[in-house]
Amino acid sequence: MKREKTGFTLVELLTVLAIIAMLVGLLIPSLTMIRNTAKEAKQKAQLTQIGLALTAFRNDYGDYPPSSWLTPPAGAGDYCGAQKLAEALLGWDLMGFHPKSAWRADGFDTSGGVLSYDPPKGRDFDGDGVPDTLDERKGPYLELATTNAFRLGDLYTGGVGTGPLAPNTFVICDSFGVKKVTIAPGETAKAGTPILYYRANTSSKTLEPPATPFQRIYNVRDNMPLTTQLTSIVDGTAHRLGLAAGSYQFFYNYIRDPKVTRPWPYRPDSYILISAGADGLYGTDDDIRNFGN
Repeated sequence: MKREKTGFTLVELLTVLAIIAMLVGLLIPSLTMIRNTAKEAKQKAQLTQIGLALTAFRNDYGDYPPSSWLTPPAGAGDYCGAQKLAEALLGWDLMGFHPKSAWRADGFDTSGGVLSYDPPKGRDFDGDGVPDTLDERKGPYLELATTNAFRLGDLYTGGVGTGPLAPNTFVICDSFGVKKVTIAPGETAKAGTPILYYRANTSSKTLEPPATPFQRIYNVRDNMPLTTQLTSIVDGTAHRLGLAAGSYQFFYNYIRDPKVTRPWPYRPDSYILISAGADGLYGTDDDIRNFGN
């Protein structure tokens, strides 16, 4: 009796493989889109949590924390909006905010003394064994364990380091985890890019020239060390926000609300927050913000 041949022919196998390859080709972009959407949703949730924390801070102190980048006292190191956001919500040393803060990178008070944060934790006038500076704190306003707080010096380790910014100060990073950093000997973590914070100048009524940046509702200079003097923590690419000193128009177009006829920013009565997105670059299409998207 003649046995019939069984199995697939070469043409049939190639056809099946082609179909599988086509299905995989359709599936991978879908999975990538789903993954990116999930990351964006997570980042928007983080900005929402920061917004709630800022509201709690304002309820306690009557206003949102400052974001100005000003010339610091000698030896104190520069301190910009992103750093002041972290201090307000977590504390200069991540142990809560001190109500008499002078908003300095070294944690000292306005006279250069230790009557605010007391970095060495040596002040204990009431003799209870607890440093007075800890008794006087409020917050943190965010849960430290789930907040992406990192030292600037751990994020920016390239040739220019942290530039003029104090390396031992903290910033709150976004949730994209674009860089692996060493946070302790033998311990690493995935860190995102610092979240930029700008407080609105509610006494101003202008967005564009001829006013100087200090007279506008938002001041592009508030985070200029991060957006101009320091490059991307991912690959060293230059950021776009405030790219060149004296050339700020990109920033003011970026924050402008197109629904309003007169040049006017989003959120002119409060603050704006900016995450650099998955590419780690400020001012690109994948930025996640608390306005306009």
